[in-house]
Amino acid sequence: MSIPRWNPSPTTTKQEAYLLSRLTRTRRLYRFLRLHRRDLFDESFQDELETMYRATGAGKPPCPPALLAMACLLQGYQKVSDAEAVELTVVDLRWQMVLERLGEAGPAFAQGTLVDFRNRMVRTDMDRRLLERTVALAKKTGEFDPKKLPKTLRVAIDSAPLEGAGRVEDTINLLWHAARKIVEGMVLLLESDKETVCQQAGIPLLLAASAKGALDRDWSQPGATQEALEQLTQQLEALVTWLSFHHGALMGLPPVSPYVRVLEQVIQQDLEPDPDPANDELRLRDGVAKDRRISVEEAEMRHGRKSKSQRIDGYKRHIVTDLDSGLILACALTPANRPEAEAVPSLEQDLAAQGLTVDELQVDQAYVNSSLAQAVRARGGLVLCRPRVTNNGELFRKEDFTLDLEHMTLHCPAGHQKPIQLGKTVVFDAPLCRDCLLRPRCTDASANRGRTVSIAADEPIQQQLRERIKTPEGRAALRERVAVEHDLAHVVYRQGDQARYFTQRKNLYDLRRTGAIGNLEKIQRVNQQQHGQMAA
Repeated sequence: MSIPRWNPSPTTTKQEAYLLSRLTRTRRLYRFLRLHRRDLFDESFQDELETMYRATGAGKPPCPPALLAMACLLQGYQKVSDAEAVELTVVDLRWQMVLERLGEAGPAFAQGTLVDFRNRMVRTDMDRRLLERTVALAKKTGEFDPKKLPKTLRVAIDSAPLEGAGRVEDTINLLWHAARKIVEGMVLLLESDKETVCQQAGIPLLLAASAKGALDRDWSQPGATQEALEQLTQQLEALVTWLSFHHGALMGLPPVSPYVRVLEQVIQQDLEPDPDPANDELRLRDGVAKDRRISVEEAEMRHGRKSKSQRIDGYKRHIVTDLDSGLILACALTPANRPEAEAVPSLEQDLAAQGLTVDELQVDQAYVNSSLAQAVRARGGLVLCRPRVTNNGELFRKEDFTLDLEHMTLHCPAGHQKPIQLGKTVVFDAPLCRDCLLRPRCTDASANRGRTVSIAADEPIQQQLRERIKTPEGRAALRERVAVEHDLAHVVYRQGDQARYFTQRKNLYDLRRTGAIGNLEKIQRVNQQQHGQMAA
């Protein structure tokens, strides 16, 4: 069976003309998509979409892939579930108009068809191509004339938190939750019931509605957490023993095997043997394990921070914006505990796939030493960033010292000199500082200690940034970065604060889709401004 091709008519019907006339104040993207759907999903892109099915050799789509891709955009635009997206193809005239379904009976596709299509887009990286197609559409429709844009590519990168979809739990709840999922899996495999499995496995705690309710402690009392943990781990050991001796083969089968691994992971990361030789029980680990898992259902969520005051339980989303067109060129998603710079290699790959070379990069300090920033500098390009600043109250700041990188020396405000090394701390001699007339303005250290100044490993870069920000031109250039901040604000508004999906890769799909929708809205606004087709 051949793959059906979406060939929407270029002709506007009387009913469509009426609907288009209504879409001049709200939800104007529907109008734009109806008018430019053939440009977005041209024959070449439809060829690419069809390879998602040819590559697998099975599962021919019951409706055109391009139509499903358009439906994915509409779904992200309206922020609706899969089930509601199916219903909107029946009850919403705007959806019907864009999908060319006006007058058609029944939904345009089944919910399972939409889910399968999304999974195929994720597997084949076609969501990246969808984002790239919106950039190509901007050029094709003439809204962003390539001849009028600068010859060099100027981009900015920024990030924002995204809370994970999984429930964040403490150690006891993680253990209880993983064990409960194992029991539920065994109920299915054994075609039994939960009470029977729990009794046979020796873990009756799981019959309660919650872990804390089952363990029933006054948690404010000293030792209550350890007592509860010991009770739970004893029953967990009984569960594992029962599985190993009676159902060893089933432990390696879904839906049990994934949660067996989760249980092992949580025990390894959160628990440790009691140092008292007389006690062979496990206790809570002293400190937090590196890359600690925080959710049973969402494996890739992590604790992280966007700032000292803002904790993230999930991910960080990153976008690259073209400063001249305002279009989002690439997106990335990382666990919240990973440094921002780790997202850059995947962003570079996406830019390279479009044949783009960056000549000017605007970032914050989190990206200033990233691989892309290093590559731009190596090519003789420009990396703009606000320098790190020190806050020393009313005392002399680091910026009040004279740093000579050519001779690798540091002069204090009183004129005293010390040699420096990158990444090391300079310590001025205590006797020198003690007798210095400027000491009250320089340090509040004890009399037997001198002033210290930290020299960053990237101090030459920071020095360049400090010099640039001293000029009006340098400050004006830095203000251009506001474009990526605006784009990111629109992405956060459109995508929301919490992830829609459970896996990192699917949430990257959602981020790319959101970026594509933002680009389409930007093209639509430029279209309106240039041609005056709709009222302001």
